Amino acid sequence: MSTRSKVLVADDERVIADTLAIILNQSGFEATAAYSGEEVLKIANTLQPDILVTDVVMFGMNGIEAGIQVREMLPSCRVILLSGQSIAAQLLDEAREQGHEFEIIAKPLHPNQLIAFLRGDNALQDSA
Repeated sequence: MSTRSKVLVADDERVIADTLAIILNQSGFEATAAYSGEEVLKIANTLQPDILVTDVVMFGMNGIEAGIQVREMLPSCRVILLSGQSIAAQLLDEAREQGHEFEIIAKPLHPNQLIAFLRGDNALQDSA
């Protein structure tokens, strides 16, 4: 019996987080939505996700900070950053300087592209 990958989706725009979680649930994943970096940490502690898909720029704790802390809690958790804002590149560079590497996908993207990426089609991965 195969188990569904647990995905934690984070975006401070609730409609985006909720919609992605619904689509992922309908596509064979076990997805849960979070609406802030702080909420990611609370949920990740109990959910123990296999994958964190998070927007980079959020109010309060950003997605990179949340990803770093989730990785400290759950070293095997795959962290995928979604970003459509130019500030994300600067934040990502700062994280890389501190030794943190993340997968990043540029927004906007079609949900089918995200599903393919989560299933291992790394053709969408940003080479930056």
